[in-house]
Amino acid sequence: MTARFEGEVVVFLIGMRINRPWKVRKWWPVVAAMTRMIRELYAHPELGFLHAENWFGRTSIMVQYWKSFEALEAYAKSREHQHLPAWAAFNRSVASNGDVGIWHETYRVRADDCEVFYNNMPPFGFARATEAVPVAGGGETARARMKDAA
Repeated sequence: MTARFEGEVVVFLIGMRINRPWKVRKWWPVVAAMTRMIRELYAHPELGFLHAENWFGRTSIMVQYWKSFEALEAYAKSREHQHLPAWAAFNRSVASNGDVGIWHETYRVRADDCEVFYNNMPPFGFARATEAVPVAGGGETARARMKDAA
């Protein structure tokens, strides 16, 4: 399987690092806030959020897929949604004291500039966020799926 979409999708990597595991009162609210935000985003597809995948550990990562950078930015700045209150609470509780690290990276991905492949996998990642389709029509290799590489 591969993924099919038109235009671009924004891939937003976001995560945290628990620097002081014994300070649960500092890092647990970050986990809880992200859980509330993701629940809100799935409940309101009109916000432009498509899907997320998570991996948890001392350093955690969530890969989010968005319809556009503008949709991601609008959500981040909205006073009507979960992000701004969570950000304010983080800054009051943790800020730069070192207890919890947070990070994010944002990428605009054009349909012709990415290559995805899934074998023996349930819908995942790009294919779950967009449309999963069988590999066909000359797209049997990574080079063929990466259209600009030909």
